Amino acid sequence: MTTIKKIIRPLSAAIFIASLFSCNNDTGSTKEGPQKVEDTLKTTTAEKPAAFTPFDVMEISHTVKDYAKWRPFFDTDSVNRKANGLETIVVGRGADNANKIMIALEVKDMQKAKDFSANPKLKEVMDKAGVVSKPDVEYFHVIRYNPESKEKQWVIISHKVKDFNAWLKIFDNEGPAARASQGLYDVVLSRGVNDSNMVHIVLDIKDMAKAKASLGSEEKKKLMMSAGVEGTPKIEFYQTADK
Repeated sequence: MTTIKKIIRPLSAAIFIASLFSCNNDTGSTKEGPQKVEDTLKTTTAEKPAAFTPFDVMEISHTVKDYAKWRPFFDTDSVNRKANGLETIVVGRGADNANKIMIALEVKDMQKAKDFSANPKLKEVMDKAGVVSKPDVEYFHVIRYNPESKEKQWVIISHKVKDFNAWLKIFDNEGPAARASQGLYDVVLSRGVNDSNMVHIVLDIKDMAKAKASLGSEEKKKLMMSAGVEGTPKIEFYQTADK
C-alpha cells in the first residue's frame, strides 16, 4: 500500500504541473475558441435568408382624364390610406393607355380596407381627381413575392382555376427559368381573398415583344387549359408611374 502511495503522489503532482503549464501556454486556444464560435454564429445569421411572410393586397384600377391632375389628389390622400392600414406598393400606368391607373396597396387590416373602399368620401376624392370609370377593387393574398424586382414594366394575369393546387403544379413545372426565356420574370403569386381559386400573377418584363408573343401563343393557351384555367384570362400590361 505504501509503495502504491509513493507512486501515485509523484504521478498526480506531475499531471497537475503539466496541466498548469498547458493552461498557461494555451492562451491562444482559450481566447480563440469563443471567437470562432462567435464568427460562426455571425456567418450563420448573415447567410440565413429572411423568412417570407404572406400578406394581403388591395388592387384598385380605373381610368382618369389626366394623370398629371390625378396624381396630386392621390398623394394627398395618403394620410387617409395610412389611417386605414394601407401602404402603397406601386402605382402603374397602362402600357397602351397612360391614363389607365393601377394601384397596389398592402393591407394591414382587411375589414378597414374594405370599409375604406366603400366610403363615399373616397368616391368624392376620385371624382375631384378626374376618375372617369368605375373603380375595379380586388383583394388578394400574396403567397410568393420577389422584393428584388426592379423592372419598370410588368404584366398582371388574373384568371380563375378549377383547383389551385393542381394549377400550381403545372405552373411550377413550367418554372421561372422557362418564363425568363420568354422575357417574363416572377414577382407575385397571389390568390383571391374572396375566392381562393382566383389566381393573380405579376411578372416583370424585360422584353415586351417577346413577352406578348409568349402570352398570346397557342402553346401558352394550351398550358393554361391543361392547368384548369376557366374562362378567358385578364392580361394587362403596365409601366411604373412617375410622380
